[in-house]
Amino acid sequence: MTLEEFSAGEQKTESDPDNVVLCLLAADEDDDRDVALQIHFTLIQAFCCENDIDILRVSNPGRLAELLLLETEAGPAASEGAEQPPDLHCVLVTNPHSSQWKDPALSQLICFCRESRYMDQWVPVINLPER
Repeated sequence: MTLEEFSAGEQKTESDPDNVVLCLLAADEDDDRDVALQIHFTLIQAFCCENDIDILRVSNPGRLAELLLLETEAGPAASEGAEQPPDLHCVLVTNPHSSQWKDPALSQLICFCRESRYMDQWVPVINLPER
């Protein structure tokens, strides 16, 4: 399973888009007031729904970066701030294997998304607490 970043409406991937199985939309409370970002999210959600890609909203993009090992406790992975930290507002999860269900963690996430849809929660939210 690989993670690929979607930033500013531009897909930054060279792999087959048919292998995308999950879209993580990460935003904190400040991002909820960003109209441009909300429009961006709406367009991404429409694309994902049209292409049968599960969507999961995640609070706390900083914590998501830590979990993805992109940021350490001392700060961003980039040395001395020379590079911008990655934009994790939208992360596409791909699975290049022919069978999507080989990764048990991915399988559980996709089942969670589908169960949430059955309860009329089309975009489930996971709140990531601070450490």
